[in-house]
Amino acid sequence: MTRKYFGTDGIRGTVGQAPITPDFVMRLAHAVGRVLRQKEDHPVVLIGKDTRISGYMLESALESGFNSAGVDVVLLGPVPTPAVAYLTRAQRASLGVVISASHNPYDDNGIKFFSAKGTKLSDAWELSVEALVDEPPVWVTSAELGKAKRLDDAAGRYIEFCKSTFSNDFTLKGMKIVVDGAHGAAYQIAPKVFHELGADVIAIGCSPDGLNINKGVGATHPEALVEAVKAHQADYGVALDGDADRLQLVDKSGRLYNGDELLYLMVTDRLARDEVVAGVVGTLMTNMAVEVALKNKNIPFIRSKVGDRYVLEALQENSWLLGGEGSGHLLALDKHTTGDGLISALQVLQACVATGKTMAQLLSDVVLFPQVLINVRLAKDQNWKDSPQLAQALKEVEAELADTGRVLIRPSGTEPLVRVMVEARDMAVAQRSAEKLANTLR
Repeated sequence: MTRKYFGTDGIRGTVGQAPITPDFVMRLAHAVGRVLRQKEDHPVVLIGKDTRISGYMLESALESGFNSAGVDVVLLGPVPTPAVAYLTRAQRASLGVVISASHNPYDDNGIKFFSAKGTKLSDAWELSVEALVDEPPVWVTSAELGKAKRLDDAAGRYIEFCKSTFSNDFTLKGMKIVVDGAHGAAYQIAPKVFHELGADVIAIGCSPDGLNINKGVGATHPEALVEAVKAHQADYGVALDGDADRLQLVDKSGRLYNGDELLYLMVTDRLARDEVVAGVVGTLMTNMAVEVALKNKNIPFIRSKVGDRYVLEALQENSWLLGGEGSGHLLALDKHTTGDGLISALQVLQACVATGKTMAQLLSDVVLFPQVLINVRLAKDQNWKDSPQLAQALKEVEAELADTGRVLIRPSGTEPLVRVMVEARDMAVAQRSAEKLANTLR
């Protein structure tokens, strides 16, 4: 069965347009509540949100829907997505709910869920919810209605959890760090985490007004962080996205490090501490240089589909701990059950403190391959997958690249486009190969 409402990361869209409307969100919560009630008599659900103005409206709709199904609600207020995952597990709640559209602009919003164990839920669970969403509601009696309360120290509990992942043997004293909260869910929490570990913190992107989340700041606009690091002569800069599950890092020179590099640094830090790294999961877009460098260290590496959900599934299937995406979604499953921008940043900074080396020095043995991406607009009903001309061009390009590059051709999920990506050690080779494939498609 295909899912009607759920995408790869919950349900997301423009506020005021289906399905992100108060009436649908209330029906959704009611349906989720009915599913929960099938297994337990008095479920408890935690609800967290980011700083979008629409969060108030959607929070109220969720609260009403859950209460009407006989489910108690605990409101966390604005906290990062990974904080909801942690607190759901720590509070022994039945479910965690996040109101956020992550890195999207303020006029989008979404709903996503975490299990009692703080993990993403299965397709089967989402289908069971969808089966009830469009059914008439089944109201519980007045005596069975759920109640709502607020967890006043939610932020403080999560701050302590983040700090617990940073070794007690080290401190960030003497380090100046710019922290960019994207005017999002971590606007209060992120500066406090680094400050309480000893850093001199300069906060930017930490003044939300409900309309400015991700606007010109955060992990999707790291140029603001680069400028601030240079202006304040800081040692490092940390940028999160709107719900703080992804990360970008900048060093004192203004050099930006993406998720592929940070994942590799986390792996080599474990190896330097004589820890076993059984394997690593990247995605179809992970830079080939990381794959080559890991294989040189005899570390197994596999690629999942793009999306942290698929990285997590691959890690669980293989019982591995480390994985991530170039976008900055990084997973360290011995530290948290989900991707967490703050905890990932602390893992990288701990490696720098422990070794006395900079990120550049720690990453000296991996240089990312140049990537060329060309979008080719398709003619109507064009069957590009069965094109013999494309197959021949692809064969020729792959023969030329051999083991010094790779090709990825995939359709866009939102537009009538085919994305042609070529990676090679040499930029000219990557450019020439991508243009050859793109011209063949055209």
